[in-house]
Amino acid sequence: MKKYILLVLLTAVCMAGMAQEKLESVSGVVMDRESHKALSQVNVSVDGSNVSTITNAEGRFVLKVPRLEGRIVVSHIGYKSRYVAMPKDGKPLRIMLTPSSLMLAEVVIMPDDPVTLLREALRRIPDNYGREPHLYQTFYRETVQKRQNYIYIAEAVSELLKTGYNRVSSVRDWVAILKARRLVSTKQSDTLGVKIQGGPQLMNQLDFVKNRSLILDRIDMEHYNFNVAVPEKIDDRLQVVIEFHPKGTSPDVLYHGRVYIDNENYTITRAEMTLEMGNRDVATQMMLIKKPAGLRFKPKELSMVISFKSDGTYSRINYLRTQMRFSCDWKRRLFSTNFTAVTEMVVTDKLKEVKGKPGNDTFGPRDSFYDKVDYFGDQDFWADYNIIEPTESLEKAVEKIRKHHP
Repeated sequence: MKKYILLVLLTAVCMAGMAQEKLESVSGVVMDRESHKALSQVNVSVDGSNVSTITNAEGRFVLKVPRLEGRIVVSHIGYKSRYVAMPKDGKPLRIMLTPSSLMLAEVVIMPDDPVTLLREALRRIPDNYGREPHLYQTFYRETVQKRQNYIYIAEAVSELLKTGYNRVSSVRDWVAILKARRLVSTKQSDTLGVKIQGGPQLMNQLDFVKNRSLILDRIDMEHYNFNVAVPEKIDDRLQVVIEFHPKGTSPDVLYHGRVYIDNENYTITRAEMTLEMGNRDVATQMMLIKKPAGLRFKPKELSMVISFKSDGTYSRINYLRTQMRFSCDWKRRLFSTNFTAVTEMVVTDKLKEVKGKPGNDTFGPRDSFYDKVDYFGDQDFWADYNIIEPTESLEKAVEKIRKHHP
């Protein structure tokens, strides 16, 4: 669950696309009202529906909707949520969010023991997240950069089945890829290929509310130090923020981070985790499964963000982002090369029909997306699928890599 694969592999073949019903497109940018700084990882959804997406690093988003009716809901941690009318003229929206201020009257005194808070949140998981299975449509993207240049880009639309949260396991949860593509640099200088184990299945593997081995295992919790930090707001609701870091008493407890818990109903809404890098050998074991002979691997960062969103009745997993930074060099070479591997996945819609487990399209936790998906060069590949808007640098990289393919 906690490991990644890094392998040398250079391949590129072609695949065919799929069609979908025509939808309307709504795009825009979300910014801080005071600083005018673009805000990333902002939740953008259609009010009263399950359609949603997330802003990219430049604050941009795109939504695909059946009709240009209703309102768009924009929410972000530490900001007041905004409701914006759907644009009728098709022009991009420019949405300003105002930082939320915590008034003294809003703060409810809760137990000052963070472990007590966490255990109460764990006890309420089946009630807060539901006991019935749900099927979602998701968009997934993974990228690898060598220094500042993209050398690998892969994306997919998939279906995600989440069983009830009365099960403390994701064994029966599955992901099925509906449509996907990958682009790989064919430059002779790009001799190292990077594979990330798990791909879209990471949203099940890293669902820390259900798979508690990351931080919420009752035994592992004894090896962490917890403290209550300054509260924040998410979706205009007060969140108790609990910080954690290892005591250093267990070799398997290696994360620093924060957990956000709803002040009223004890729902766990978000977690931010970073792997301890003090022991390079242990960090390497957590990040690396395989490498070519003669290659030296130096870990620099492994971080994760997992968030949940309420649909009015239950909370559901909404967004996942992982970032891994490392450097590699070959023996007898003077300089090392820096790499950054990023995965992002967002739930874009909740589907009404819960299907049985699909057959060959199921993506396994030990699979790598690199091996499962072929090259695709159609510029209109995504058509009306709801996606995470690519950054300008990523758009340029797609065009640059595509030029090297037939």
